[in-house]
Amino acid sequence: DETHNNNNNNTDTPATKGKKTKQQKTKKQIAVAKPTKRGKGGKNKKGSKNNLQKEEEEEDYDDILESAEFIITDKQQYNPNNPFTPIQKAMDPIWNSTEGILLKRTCAVMFLLVGYFMAHSFVDYSWRLSKELSHPSIIVPARTRQGQIIRVDDYREAYWWLRDNTPADARILAWWDYGYQITAIANRTTIADGNTWNHEHIALLGKCLTASLQEGYDIARHLADYVLIWAGGGGDDLAKSPHLARIANSVYRDHCPKGDTTCRAFGFLDRQGTASPMMERSLLYQLHGHALRPGVKVSDQLFVPVYQSKYGKVRIYKIQNVDQESKAWVANPNHRVCDVPGSWFCPGRYPPGLSDILSKSTAFAQLEDFNRAGGEDKQYQKDYFDALNDPHKARDRALQRERAAARLKEKHMSSSSSSSSNYNAAANNNNNNKASSQ
Repeated sequence: DETHNNNNNNTDTPATKGKKTKQQKTKKQIAVAKPTKRGKGGKNKKGSKNNLQKEEEEEDYDDILESAEFIITDKQQYNPNNPFTPIQKAMDPIWNSTEGILLKRTCAVMFLLVGYFMAHSFVDYSWRLSKELSHPSIIVPARTRQGQIIRVDDYREAYWWLRDNTPADARILAWWDYGYQITAIANRTTIADGNTWNHEHIALLGKCLTASLQEGYDIARHLADYVLIWAGGGGDDLAKSPHLARIANSVYRDHCPKGDTTCRAFGFLDRQGTASPMMERSLLYQLHGHALRPGVKVSDQLFVPVYQSKYGKVRIYKIQNVDQESKAWVANPNHRVCDVPGSWFCPGRYPPGLSDILSKSTAFAQLEDFNRAGGEDKQYQKDYFDALNDPHKARDRALQRERAAARLKEKHMSSSSSSSSNYNAAANNNNNNKASSQ
């Protein structure tokens, strides 16, 4: 009704059309909120208007409509407290333009297509992974260089060999990853397994495997009868060995060169698998490459190879001259410490033959070990994480120390050999003088 009355009482001329009062504009804005259809009731009682008046009225109506829409939109979308409101106001005309709408629709289609192909790839990958995980972890499919698909059963066969060819009381020295498999399949005692929570014990095992051949042998002969290693490339023991050396150095701080807390001196020098001097000297490297790598051959007075799997994934060595006193001492129930008399929980203890090596250990402290009273590990932990933050710099420093130590050793050996040659020459001269006098 109000709209109808305004239209009937509208006597403004085109000259005064733009001079409407604020109150009239507000009324029109309110009226636009619920516009009425222009039927018979919208016609002027005096008759139809001319074309010019109709065009002006339609333009005025459109202006009011745009003004009202802007007010409503501004109240709904723009928050005056939002610091990004100016950016939003600047971008809205772009997004609401024809090109912006086309761009948004194109992006939506692209996202749907990418999501579809990614989902299809994920489903395919899930099915392939489920098929691979369905195989037992120690029996794996592989492909030869000729493209033939084979079944690699080296690990299980190696454990069966231990079961069938070693004494029932044989002890197997291997990295803890294979402890459960050796116990369950080979039915033999292993030095460590996945339930070994004693970090110091794992560090001793890592020291035995990554120390020099002679030092590793001196430890192994007090702990075990056989050594089992995973070989054949991939994730074998040699690939893991830098981690083993780091664990060993966390307890035996003289295992790696001084200042090399992350044991960067032990590892590969390039992508071709060139071993560092410290790695080349290690027991693990020597047993891993025995009779396979040029110049690598282990003395049969220390270790004797007794088994190699079909595809070379597992190698087993018998330790020579096992310390029988240490073996008997460890097996003696009186040397075990039980939590209560008659309990099954009776952790063993190391034999006296390892006392010299164990005396060089430092009890490892975790960062979350809040109950530890002393702070002697703070500097070690600081150096350790500094080296982790810049591994390349740590490795370069470690190799420099390694080369300097090697040069010093060569110099010492050359001086010793020259002194020995001088001594021999002097002895020969004395002998010659005696012979001439006679």
